[in-house]
Amino acid sequence: MTSSIQASNAWRKLAELAENQRNLHLRDLFNADAQRFADFSLAHDGLLLDYSKQRLSRETLAAWCDLWQSADVPGWIARMRAGEHINGSEDRAVLHIALRERSSEARPEVREVLGRMRDFCAAVQGGAWLGASGERITDIVNIGIGGSDLGPRMITQALAAQCQPALRVRYVANLDAADLATTLADLQPQRTLFVVASKTFTTQETMTNARSARAWLVAALGEAAVARHFVAVSTNLAEVAKFGIDPTNTFAFWDWVGGRFSLWSAIGLPIALAVGFANFERLLDGAHAMDRHFFSAPPERNLPGILALIDIWNIDFLGAGNRAVLPYSQSLALLPRYLQQLEMESNGKRVGRDGQPVSCATAPVVWGEAGTNGQHAFYQLIHQGGRLIPCEFIALKEADFSLPGHHAMLLANCFAQSEALMRGKTLQEARDELHSAGLAADKVAQLAPFKVFPGNQPSTTLLLDRLDPCALGQLIALYEHKTFVQGIVWGINSFDQWGVEYGKQLAARLLPMLEGAQPITALDSSTAALIGACRQAKNAAGSS
Repeated sequence: MTSSIQASNAWRKLAELAENQRNLHLRDLFNADAQRFADFSLAHDGLLLDYSKQRLSRETLAAWCDLWQSADVPGWIARMRAGEHINGSEDRAVLHIALRERSSEARPEVREVLGRMRDFCAAVQGGAWLGASGERITDIVNIGIGGSDLGPRMITQALAAQCQPALRVRYVANLDAADLATTLADLQPQRTLFVVASKTFTTQETMTNARSARAWLVAALGEAAVARHFVAVSTNLAEVAKFGIDPTNTFAFWDWVGGRFSLWSAIGLPIALAVGFANFERLLDGAHAMDRHFFSAPPERNLPGILALIDIWNIDFLGAGNRAVLPYSQSLALLPRYLQQLEMESNGKRVGRDGQPVSCATAPVVWGEAGTNGQHAFYQLIHQGGRLIPCEFIALKEADFSLPGHHAMLLANCFAQSEALMRGKTLQEARDELHSAGLAADKVAQLAPFKVFPGNQPSTTLLLDRLDPCALGQLIALYEHKTFVQGIVWGINSFDQWGVEYGKQLAARLLPMLEGAQPITALDSSTAALIGACRQAKNAAGSS
């Protein structure tokens, strides 16, 4: 087994505290401490973190501070900032933080690409960049997948209130033709610009969609139009040029930028086109502000550190295997999907940095839905399903889209859900409630058991002043650093993703069999039968 943080005194202290506090109910913790919110909340730069409804004590926080030091979190932060190759399995530095450095110390190559992005956005938005037929661009289609899609897509939706009215930005990621075909259905080729985002320009899903988009454009406007309707975010200039894109319209990013941490780079070009480059810079400013906080705040006052503690506590000491992310903001509806990649691809690993098995649970299953929609779907399970499901509520003090009567009602639902999950409802309270409603004694006895809520479901609430580019940049960087801290404590490399590659290798082997170019051989009976059924259906369709 790998040398583990579990051998530290701090980890053992947390395990002891978890055992001693196992039978404590959140309701009792609040009843015993009228100041609990003051002791278990943090406010910083327009963001309020309320974690008083987590099953934590002051002793838990003290042990966390010890664990922070035992895991050498400060040392790992210093190594990341210095550009050491902390992504050991890929021998790379991890410097997405350099993409949002706003001082004179910002890297020259970053400043150069940002300058080119600024000029390009101004040309497209101002009408200087015209399509092959001389018409203005009205629609942008970003073609990417994973980190080249989820972050920009989420931010574009989150900042809809700031979007440029003259440009519509859309995203295509899925290899399923339905994604691209339905996107192209109502577009005009002469007014459409494609951004192809692939570092290597060889990503199978992205390049298949890009080639199909290219064929659609060429069929309408001819081969020469490609250079005016496609730009690239890539480092492979040879492949970009072969595709027909002018290399001068290619925006670079670097090996020290991991895909799921890349939205701050040229991968964010569709964001800048959607909301304007000035707002993209404010997004960077917000992330940089969170960087400064993370680098300097002590663990007990460190927002990413406290979020990391909460997850580690719930996963490794209370036995939770999942976390529900519940944004009470329709604009943040894609945040759970974004966090799925950020956290599960980063920390969903069973092998430590030394190549040996990790001896504790790591990333939880992250899932969720925007409130109040989720209340009418899965909240029943959270309230009465008998599973430990830690919840993360995210809300805005000020609505980004204002309609009378909506926002107060939305917030009331958010806060009521976290209160209900904490308090629950006892059998006696259910009986009293039914009696007060005037029900007969026999009806009370019949219905009361159905109205019991165990409560004691831990939750955190993140309350933002408003959803503007700066606040959103802070929020995303908060989760990035939280993920980093967890990886340090668990002893894993948060910046590789070898599990993503294996399925791709197998798909490359199966494709010729599905297409009929190779016989179906050397496969298990299930995979062989599935391919055979598809080939049979294809042959039948071809002969009819």
